Amino acid sequence: MSGFTVKPEPVRVPGLTHLHTGKVRELYATASGELVMVATDRVSAYDWVLPTEVPDKGRLLTALSLWWFERLADLAPSHVLSDTPPAGAPADWKGRTLVCRRLDMVQVECVARGYLTGSGLAEYREGGAVCGVPLPAGLEDGSRLDEPVFTPATKAEVGEHDENVSFEEVSARIGAELAGELRGLTLALYGRGREIAEERGVLLADTKFEFGRDAEGRLVLADEVLTPDSSRFWPADGWAPGRAQPSYDKQIIRDWLTSAESGWDRASDTPPPPLPDEVVERTRARYVEVYERLTGSPVPFG
Repeated sequence: MSGFTVKPEPVRVPGLTHLHTGKVRELYATASGELVMVATDRVSAYDWVLPTEVPDKGRLLTALSLWWFERLADLAPSHVLSDTPPAGAPADWKGRTLVCRRLDMVQVECVARGYLTGSGLAEYREGGAVCGVPLPAGLEDGSRLDEPVFTPATKAEVGEHDENVSFEEVSARIGAELAGELRGLTLALYGRGREIAEERGVLLADTKFEFGRDAEGRLVLADEVLTPDSSRFWPADGWAPGRAQPSYDKQIIRDWLTSAESGWDRASDTPPPPLPDEVVERTRARYVEVYERLTGSPVPFG
């Protein structure tokens, strides 16, 4: 069992219809048909949405996504129409809200990997391939791949795992032409993101993108993009294949949850415990650090 430890009640805003509560985001619709995405400070780990939030996380994810959308716009348009909260929205929505065009979403997590780690490493160790893509022998945790690979996954509901699938399976589900478009666009976006990150001393190990079709049939980049929640960022000066890499994400939280100190049994049905203040503060600091290293600017909040 997994999911929300306590499922939050969405804020009710006049003129908006609440559509969905996700792990991190609340989704609304306006009367005229636009979507309103509100990034909360919730954090998830091991398929649980934890009872403790990380202050300013939602604002950081929103600001970083907007920064990346601008730098990827020539490769793919984004779904963003505005970052101004709708009239009547709570003051807390400022900096964490995106008003977006409605898309016909493609039900595939488009993952690109330039380094071997995580679920890709586990698959490689079992059969020498990731999502059906053969890789050279002798790779280790953190090894850089000769060429980035497209390793798609199915989208999962809250509390469930995304499942890695082969390109052939994606083609069978959505058609070979669209699958090919997704692969090409995913690798192009990853390549741009990796290049920009490396200029700033950060390695982009892997990332996932989500796409939808707009009214004209174009593929549009949706959801968040190249954030610490959707990507693995590593400090370049700490990279050393053969071990787990220091990362700019919620690994601090994962490590604490699986430590003896937490007292939590991941294999049980028991929800995770609240996080200690020190773990929350260290996690927030990592999110802030990667934002500032990538953008070259201080975070746009206190």
